[in-house]
Amino acid sequence: MKKIIGLILLAGLTFSNSAIAKKDKKGNAKAKVALDYLNSSFSTYDKLQKTIWANPELGFLETNSSGLLKQHLREYGFTIEEGVAGMPTAFVATYGSGKPVIGLLAEFDALPGLSQDTVPFRKPLKENGVGHGCGHNTFGVASSAAAVSLSKWLVANKQSGTIKVYGSPAEEGGAGKVYLVREELFNGVDVVLDWHPSSENAVSTNGGTAMVMVDYKFYGRPAHAAGNPWKGRSALDAVEALDYMVNLLREHVPTSSRIHYVIPEGGIAPNVVPEYARVSYYIRSPKRDILNTLTEWIDSAAVGAAKGTQTRVEKELIAGTYERLHNKTLSKVIQKNLETVGGVIYDERERKFAEQLIRATGNPDSIINFAAKVQPLAEFPEEGSGGSSDVGDVSWVVPLASFGAATFIPGSPGHSWQNVAADGTTIGTKGLLNASRVFALTAIDLLTDSKLLQAVKDEFKQSTSPDFKYIPLLGDRKPALDYRITKNE
Repeated sequence: MKKIIGLILLAGLTFSNSAIAKKDKKGNAKAKVALDYLNSSFSTYDKLQKTIWANPELGFLETNSSGLLKQHLREYGFTIEEGVAGMPTAFVATYGSGKPVIGLLAEFDALPGLSQDTVPFRKPLKENGVGHGCGHNTFGVASSAAAVSLSKWLVANKQSGTIKVYGSPAEEGGAGKVYLVREELFNGVDVVLDWHPSSENAVSTNGGTAMVMVDYKFYGRPAHAAGNPWKGRSALDAVEALDYMVNLLREHVPTSSRIHYVIPEGGIAPNVVPEYARVSYYIRSPKRDILNTLTEWIDSAAVGAAKGTQTRVEKELIAGTYERLHNKTLSKVIQKNLETVGGVIYDERERKFAEQLIRATGNPDSIINFAAKVQPLAEFPEEGSGGSSDVGDVSWVVPLASFGAATFIPGSPGHSWQNVAADGTTIGTKGLLNASRVFALTAIDLLTDSKLLQAVKDEFKQSTSPDFKYIPLLGDRKPALDYRITKNE
C-alpha cells in the first residue's frame, strides 16, 4: 500500500492514474476522465491562481477575483447566477441536471496588511497592502477546477447529477456564506464539499467556534484638550472603559471562549477630545448559547461605559457564524481519497525555497516532509476550539465535510506573510490541484453510490435535533458590503 501511494506522490505534476487504478480497481479508476483533465491542466490553474494572487481584494470587494472564476466556469458550460443574496461578488455556478446535487464552496477574499512577494523573507509588495495570507487565491481556483473536471466526467459517463459552485465572498470577517444560507440557496443540495489551504494534508475534525463580530461606536463631544477639556465628552474614554471592563470579565468566562478587539478609530489629534471612537470585537465560543450570553454581557458593559463617560453608544453587528457540524461518514470518504491522492512533492527549486521559509519561521528543516504526507484521520472532539468560519452555518443546513491541502509550507503560521509567499508559487498550484482531485474522487463516489449518499444524509439528520431551525446569528442585517472600506481607506 505504501509503495503504491509513493508512486502516486512521485508522479508530481503528472499524477499517475494507473497507480490509482491499482490502488482501488473497483473505485477510483472510474474517475479517469476527471483526473485526466486535472493532470493536463497545471498551466491553466497555475496562471489563474497567480492572477488572483497578484491582485488581492478584500471582502465584498473581490470584483476581479470573482469575475475570473465566473468567466472560467462559464467557458466550460456552467450557468452563472450572479450577485446572489445581496452580495455583488457572490455567485452560484451550476452544471448538469437531476440528483444528486453536489455543492463545492469557493472563497477568494484576501487579508489587509499581508502584502508579500514570493520570496522566503519579509518583503511587502506594497507597504501595509493586501495579501492572500489565508490562501483563498487557491481556494476558489481548486473548487472551480474540480467542478470543471466533474462536468467532463458527467458527460463522458452519461451520468445524471448536478454540480454547484458557491462563490462565497468575505469569509474573513464578512460571513458571506451566512447570507447564502439565510437566502436558502443550499435548499435541494444533497452534500457540500469544502477544503482550505493548509500547511498539511488532513481532514478537518475540529468544529471551531461560533463567533460574532461587533462594532461599538461611541459618540461624545469635542473640546480643546488643554483649553477647556471640561466641555468635552471623550468617545475614546468610553472605548477604553469598555475594554477595561471586558478585560476584567475574562476571569469569569469559560476557558474555551475567546474575546479580542482592536480600536480602528480612536480620535485624530491628542489635543482634541475625541468626538467619535469605534472598537471592533470578535467574541467566540464553541457553543452558541454561551456565545450569546457573553455577547449580552459585553453589550451591557458598552452601555455602562457610555453612561459612565456621558457619551452615546451604538452597536453594529457586523457578522456572526455557527460552530461547524462535521459529518463523520463523509469525512471518512474524504480521508480515503486524500490518502489516494497523497501530499505535495516539491521539485528541487521548490524544496530549496521551502527550506529557507521554514528557517524563517524558526522550525527545523525536517518538518518539510510533512507536505508530502497525509495525516491520519483524527478524533472528532466533543467541543471545538480556535478559529471561526462561515462554513459552520452551511454545515447546519446540509451535510458537509472539510479537509486541508498543503499549499503552505509546513510550520507556517496562519494568516502570515509566509503563507502569501508560498501560495503564490507552483507550491500553491500543486496543493490546489490535489484538493481538486480529492473533490473529484469524493463527488464521484457520491454520484455513483446511492447507499453511501444516504448514509451521509442519515448521519446529518441524526446530528441535528428534529426541532432545529436555522436562525442566523447576524439577524436580518444586510451584508456589510463596506466593512473593509471603512477600515482600510
